Amino acid sequence: MIEKNKIIQGDFFELIEQIEYNSLDLIVCDGPYGVTENIWDKVSNIQEFNLKLIKIFSKKLKKGGALYLFGKPDCIDFIDYRPYLVLNAKIVWYQPSRLAQGRTNFTNNYDIIAYFSRDKAKTFNLDTIRVAQLVELEHRKRCENVPSVINGKFGKTKFNEQGKNPGDVWGDIKQLTYKSRELLDREFLHTIQKPKKLIERLVKASSNEGDLVLDPFAGTGTTLVVCQELKRNYIGFEINPDLVKVCEERLKQVQKQVKVIYERFIYSI
Repeated sequence: MIEKNKIIQGDFFELIEQIEYNSLDLIVCDGPYGVTENIWDKVSNIQEFNLKLIKIFSKKLKKGGALYLFGKPDCIDFIDYRPYLVLNAKIVWYQPSRLAQGRTNFTNNYDIIAYFSRDKAKTFNLDTIRVAQLVELEHRKRCENVPSVINGKFGKTKFNEQGKNPGDVWGDIKQLTYKSRELLDREFLHTIQKPKKLIERLVKASSNEGDLVLDPFAGTGTTLVVCQELKRNYIGFEINPDLVKVCEERLKQVQKQVKVIYERFIYSI
């Protein structure tokens, strides 16, 4: 078994063999999309590539464990993933700030995050990911008093002051821009680095403290940083040695911040 809470340099397809069967609670897979000219993004057929990943992940996940697979709208089209994992939702990550330059078709303004689980998902922490209600409270309460709601199958649909389920279209988390403080380098924009808020939502929803999370294509290490901050165990794979250094530095910064907070807490007692 690979040591936990580390970023490991190497090829995913070789390293994954060292992960025990039925050992992972969550996988956050932001790998190749098959749409750019980057070397790491060049795959002959993205659907076949993703099916290969799904087959592998299905053996490594615990029963009830979850997989979030990033891609373009067609990333899992034309493949039969049903013998391996259950598709719970196709989350649309809507990016209204994306430049619409299409001249012969409608420009793609969203990515897909395919949410799978091995059998029925064992963890879904809704209260940790609720978002603000977008309707007036009074209107919402009036709707709850409609007879079909009171006496029907939607009777449990009540206004929650903590917020609502974010649904499967996410437009509230913006993609990174050149002005984003968390952007590490312009080279990572739109391809490698995802917003922390996006990864936090996935990790909070489908894992608990102490769970084991795998990021098979770690990139700049955002998933690993989030896991460290949220007290999840993690394993990260990354083939690019320069990106491994970026991950290691980010993880060190989190450790320093945790140490400072701890020391302040001890001092205040």
